[in-house]
Amino acid sequence: MKERLTLPNVLTFLRIVGCACLLFVEPLSPLFYAIYTISGLTDALDGWLARKLRCESAFGAKLDSVADLLFYAVMIFRILPILVSIFPIGIWILIGCAVLIRFGAYLAAFCKYRRFASMHTYLNKLTGLAAFLIPYFVKQNFFIAYSIAGGSVAALASLEELLMHCLARNYNPSKKTIFALLKREN
Repeated sequence: MKERLTLPNVLTFLRIVGCACLLFVEPLSPLFYAIYTISGLTDALDGWLARKLRCESAFGAKLDSVADLLFYAVMIFRILPILVSIFPIGIWILIGCAVLIRFGAYLAAFCKYRRFASMHTYLNKLTGLAAFLIPYFVKQNFFIAYSIAGGSVAALASLEELLMHCLARNYNPSKKTIFALLKREN
C-alpha cells in the first residue's frame, strides 16, 4: 500500500477530486477556471514527478488513465454544450474525421497487437494541450481559428498514430514520432 501512496499518485487523485468538483461548478466561472487549472497542473506534474522520483508504477499509470478519462468525460459534459452553440459545421466535420482516424488507429493496434495500444507522441501531447486550452480561449475573437488549428493537429496526430501502428513490427509506446519509428524500422 505504501508504494501506492506516492506524491505523483496523490496528485493524480487530486485530479479525480477536481473532476468531481467541476461537475458542480458553473462552466467558465472563476471557480471553474481555478479547479480546472489545478487539475491540469496535476496532470502535467504527476508523470514528470513519477519519472524524476523513480516511483513509476503500473498502478500509477492506471490511476492516471482513469483520471484522464474522467477529466475528458467531465469536460465533454460541461464544455461541449457551449461548443455546440459556437462551432460551425466545418469544425465538427474536422473533429469527426480526427475521431474516426483515432478509432481506426485503435482498431489497427488491437488487430495487430491483440491489446489496446496508444502512443504518447509529441503530436498527441500537443493535441491534449490544445484541447485543454479550449476553455481559456472560448471567449476570444480568435477561438474559431484556434479550434481549426487544434482540430487539424488532432487529425494529424491520429493519422500519425494509425501509420505508426501499421508500420511498426512491435508495439513500442516510447516512440514519440513516426520519424523515430521509421528510423529504427529501416
